[in-house]
Amino acid sequence: MVNVDLSLTFRIGPDADAARNFVYRLGAHRFDELLSAETEEAIRGLVYSVTHDKVNDLREEFALGMLSTLNSKVNIYGVQITNVKITDVQLPRELQLRLERTTAFKTKMGEQEKSHENRVRVLEDEATKELETIRKSNARKIQQIVAEQKRYEIERREMEEKAKGEARVQEVTAMTRADVALKKAKGEEVVEKVRARQNAEALLKGTQVKSQTMKIEADRKANVMIKNSEAALKVSESNAAAMIAKAEAEAEGAEALAEKRRYELEWARLKVLEKIAGKGRK
Repeated sequence: MVNVDLSLTFRIGPDADAARNFVYRLGAHRFDELLSAETEEAIRGLVYSVTHDKVNDLREEFALGMLSTLNSKVNIYGVQITNVKITDVQLPRELQLRLERTTAFKTKMGEQEKSHENRVRVLEDEATKELETIRKSNARKIQQIVAEQKRYEIERREMEEKAKGEARVQEVTAMTRADVALKKAKGEEVVEKVRARQNAEALLKGTQVKSQTMKIEADRKANVMIKNSEAALKVSESNAAAMIAKAEAEAEGAEALAEKRRYELEWARLKVLEKIAGKGRK
C-alpha cells in the first residue's frame, strides 16, 4: 500500500456571498469529508495510473492536477484551493527496498553506460585522431607521389625533347654525310669515267701500236722467210740438178736405180715446196 502525504491551502471567499454559500450549503464538517474523499480518490487515481517506480517523479505534476480537480469540486461552495503540495510518498517496505535496489542498479547501470559511452567516445576520439593522422599521412604520401609523378613527367619530357633534338641532329648529320658521300661518289664517278676513258684510249693506242709493231715484225719475218725459202729453193734446185746429172750418169747402170732416184728427187722437191709454201702462209 502506498502512503501519500500532502498539504492543502485553501480560502473561503473571496467575498461575503461565497462565504455565506459555504456556510449554508456545505459547512466545515461536510467540507472536510468532501475534501478527504476527493483527495483520496485523486491519490488512488495517481497510484493506479502509474508504475511504482514513477510515483516519486510525479509530485509536481500530480499536485497541479489535484489542484485543478479539487477546485472544480469545491468552487461551487465558495471555496478556493490555492495550493496543493505532496510532502511525502511512502511505498511498502519490501517494495521500497526493491525500488531502491532497482534504482541503485539503474544508477550503476547508468554510470556503467556513461563509463562505457565515455570509453567508446575516447576510443572513437582516438580512432578519429588515428584515422585523421593516417589520412594526413596518406595525403602527404599522395602529394609526394603526385610531386614525384610530375617530376618524372617533366624529366620524361625533357628526355624526350633531348632525344628528339639528338635525333634531329643525327638526322641532319646523316643527311649531310649522305649528301657529301653522294657528291663525293658523283665526283669519283666522273673521275673514274675520265680515268677509264683515258685508260681505254691509252689501251687502244697501245694495242694499235703493238698491233702495228707486230704487223711490221711479221712482215719483216715473212720477207726474211720468203728470201730464205727462195734461197733454199735455188739450193734444192741446184742439188736436184746435180742429183739428176748424177742419176743420168748412173742410168746406164740400172733402169730400176734411175727410176728410184727420180722418185726420191721428186719427193724431196715436193717436201721443199711444201716447206716453202708453209712458211709463206705464216
